[in-house]
Amino acid sequence: MQKIESISEMRSMAAQLKSEGKSLALVPTMGALHAGQEALIRAAVERADVVIVAIFVNPLQFGPNEVIANYPRSFAEDLKLCEACGAHVVFAPSPDEMYPRGYSTYVTEDQTSRALCGPSRPTHFRGVTTMMAKFFNIIHPDFAFYGQKTAQRAAVVRKMAGDLHFGVEIVVVPTVREADGLAAGVRNREFTPSQHQEALALSKALRKVKEMAESGVRIPDRLIAEATHILSQHRRVRIIYISIVDNSTMEAMREVVPGRTMLAIAAWIDEIRLIDNVVL
Repeated sequence: MQKIESISEMRSMAAQLKSEGKSLALVPTMGALHAGQEALIRAAVERADVVIVAIFVNPLQFGPNEVIANYPRSFAEDLKLCEACGAHVVFAPSPDEMYPRGYSTYVTEDQTSRALCGPSRPTHFRGVTTMMAKFFNIIHPDFAFYGQKTAQRAAVVRKMAGDLHFGVEIVVVPTVREADGLAAGVRNREFTPSQHQEALALSKALRKVKEMAESGVRIPDRLIAEATHILSQHRRVRIIYISIVDNSTMEAMREVVPGRTMLAIAAWIDEIRLIDNVVL
């Protein structure tokens, strides 16, 4: 496995691989890798000839009240995990390499990013699309892998990639969960035992709503009310949103359409922000 830090070296290697007819998969991450991202890397290894894992804590994704210095980092452990999973390249540019002094160009997607996390993190998706547009231009991957847990991020990048003709397929991998149902995530390691128990309210609400939908309940208000009731029983959980949306466009649905509808939840567990979702 090779580690690359410069854009010019990454671009040169990717171009050489493409000229040899190799298919390239990109797994974009911000490091502090966990079981969910391990699943992305392993899925990419099965799909493409060469897997490139990007490890880059993207400053543009952080809002004014979000402290980038607090984001967990474990680069040495991340490299070991990438190699164990079969990744071929780790692309780990510095912020100055990606956004040099005087940088002033941004990519904005205005439709899919409008709902769910959009209102509470108004600059987040602009940061995601700008970074991904740069990655796509540098690497020209055939595939980019995301987890179902970050379904809106995947949908936003898919819309951006389609609108701008990047020619990359966005692949979504099922959410990896701990034995008790908590979705794997970078913040899980920060939980106290008590916070971990409170966080389980999200997966509990998702399971209950999915059961209701499978039993024939199609009215979003009823399903959202049930999820709200479950979360409200946990005093450390503060709801940011509970929404039932089209799982491609992220637009609100008036009725559940099996396979096309997603229940999405975002909540604070004390000062830790979590997201989770389930396709109904």
